[in-house]
Formats: sequence, structure tokens, C-alpha cells
Amino acid sequence: MIERIHVTRRGLVRAMLLAGGLTHAIRSAGAISRRPLQAGVQKFQGVFKLNNRPARLGQIVNPGDMATTGHGSSAIIIIGQHAFMLRENTTIEFYPVHFENDDGVVSGVLKMVTGALLSVFGKTTDTEIQTSAVTIGIRGTGCYVDARPERTYACVCYGRADLTSAATGRLLETLNTTRHDQPRYIYPPGAPIVITPAPLIDHGDAELRLLESIVGRTPPFDDGTGPRTSPY
Repeated sequence: MIERIHVTRRGLVRAMLLAGGLTHAIRSAGAISRRPLQAGVQKFQGVFKLNNRPARLGQIVNPGDMATTGHGSSAIIIIGQHAFMLRENTTIEFYPVHFENDDGVVSGVLKMVTGALLSVFGKTTDTEIQTSAVTIGIRGTGCYVDARPERTYACVCYGRADLTSAATGRLLETLNTTRHDQPRYIYPPGAPIVITPAPLIDHGDAELRLLESIVGRTPPFDDGTGPRTSPY
């Protein structure tokens, strides 16, 4: 499979990773992660709004907040032990239904209206990402989701997730992945096919390393618990 690079993804990766070199950026993120974790908006370019108002660097994203990026825009935010990279033309409601476990890890629901989101989650989270086609039950993993009217693209980059039909509540598939090995297209009600294999598109290891570093972690393919090589 060949990875496709989205123009907005290229811009954000360039801004976040390439300005000082990939290794330097990840080391810097790692150094930041050893300090007390600063939640909120970490980086954005272009038009980024919270609850229809222009967002600010460092602004806290609270449960129930609506985040929106404009054309050619993107953003990175932290909520609890979770990190999120929003692509352009994305609208997401973060944790309108939520709870915290004994370790303070936020769980609950993310509602994706439209757009694309790369996420890394704390190990003990019990989070659902909801689109018009599918509910993705996250169990401490990395995940990329692109929600469109005609279909949802989902890549569980590593970890476990349950894919459930948004229309019927029927379990479509349980994925246990190690490194982008089971991307899926999920189609809305009425489509002749409900779920099919998909290629790897619009995300990769560099962004996952960055997001995990910001929250003080390492992807499993780098920490010895996952595969050391990847075709992507």
C-alpha cells in the first residue's frame, strides 16, 4: 500500500516537524513531556475556532467544546492524556459525554461531524469516536479517522478497537493492529457494502511519534512492544 500525503497534512507536518528537523522536534516534544503536562491548544495554522470563536495557543479544550478548522487549516490539542491532530475542514465535539477513571484519564464520546482526525489515547481510556457511519470503540490506541458523507475511513494504527454500525448498533469488526495493518472504509446505511479493506492514506509514523511524545509516551512500534519495521 502507498501512503497518500494530504496537502494540509504536509503543511502541518512541515510546520511541526521539519523546521528544526524531525529528530530535534521529537526530542523537544519529549523534553516538554517531562514537565507537568500542559493541556490545551498546542499548535495551529490557519483558521481554528473553539465554540465558533478564534482559538488561542494554550487555550484549554473542555468537555463539550466544539473545535473547527477552516480550509487549509489544522491544529494540535491535548485533553488529559490524549493528543489530537485536526486536519482542514474538520468539525468535532470533544467529549460531550465523558467521565474520568481513578487515574484521571478522560473517557467518553467524540462526535465527528466532518473532517479528519489523528489521535493517540491514554492506555486506560474507554472512548468512542462517532461518525455518521460508524462508532469506533477505542481501547488505548492510535487512530486516524476521515469522516465524509459518502463513507468513513478508519485506521487503527496500533491497539484494539471495535467498529460498530452507527445505524444498527451491530458489531462490524474488532481490529487488533500493530502498525497501520488493517485500515477500513465504512459506508452509511443503504450502501451495498458496509465495510471493506482500505489503503493507508493521509497519516503515518511521524505524526504518531510527535503526538505520543507530547504526552510523554512512545508508539509501540518504537518501544519494543510492536514491529520495528513498516512499509509505510
